[in-house]
Amino acid sequence: MTTDENSQPPMQWRYCGNQMKRWRQRAGVSREELADEAGYAFDSVKMMEQGRRRPTPRALQVADAMCDAQGLLMAALGYLQPEKFASYSHEFMAYETEAVSLISYEPRYIPGLLQTEEYVRAVLASHQPPLDEETLEQRVVARLERQKLLAIHSRSFSYIIEEAALRCRFGGEEAYKRQLRHLLKVAEQRNITLQVMPTDRGLHPGFLGPFVIVETPEHEHLVYEEGQTTGVLYADPEKVSTVMRRHDMIAREALSPRDSLRFITRLLEER
Repeated sequence: MTTDENSQPPMQWRYCGNQMKRWRQRAGVSREELADEAGYAFDSVKMMEQGRRRPTPRALQVADAMCDAQGLLMAALGYLQPEKFASYSHEFMAYETEAVSLISYEPRYIPGLLQTEEYVRAVLASHQPPLDEETLEQRVVARLERQKLLAIHSRSFSYIIEEAALRCRFGGEEAYKRQLRHLLKVAEQRNITLQVMPTDRGLHPGFLGPFVIVETPEHEHLVYEEGQTTGVLYADPEKVSTVMRRHDMIAREALSPRDSLRFITRLLEER
């Protein structure tokens, strides 16, 4: 079970782009002519036709008119809504929704379910290549919507966060402080455990990268790991066991939940 193949652009992008290309070629319209008429760079139209960029309403409108597609290209708009999540993470999100427990180690960011809206926006705004405004807004809403899972007290959530991630002042100083206060508030919930890994602990298995251990309602365990452009969800017992043992070692090195909250409080008091 992996999601590597899902790292490709969405199928609807590729299909719609291919149709735009076919109609353009059938009508004898060059890519340069379409780009000029729509007000886009040549490479932008090329990426849309190759399915590497979501075809925009403007591009489809102009292509439909120039190629006499009689509304057939414009009809694709209903299938081109921005994705709520990166395509490679869809399978994990489905399991996350039903999980009875989530165990997370994160060295770089505050975990998504614990982020304030300001933090979410700062992270998504730094995406490269940049997200269009519609997609960015859709993903902000989707990430905040996921946080409702924390209110289901019959499910447990355990987080170990590196000190370096806690010190990143995404969104500015005040937004940073609000994020730390939010962590302290969330950690008051009885179904949430929060630990901090101080930088002075030295080498530990967490340096190999972030992960989430998912326990399903059937009490099976899966692991999700995410990289630059791909995500992998797997259930292989040997691999899952390895990650779980690594987590145990990381948890032993991290501060206790009580000391972790004191640590975050001290961060808030720093200037």
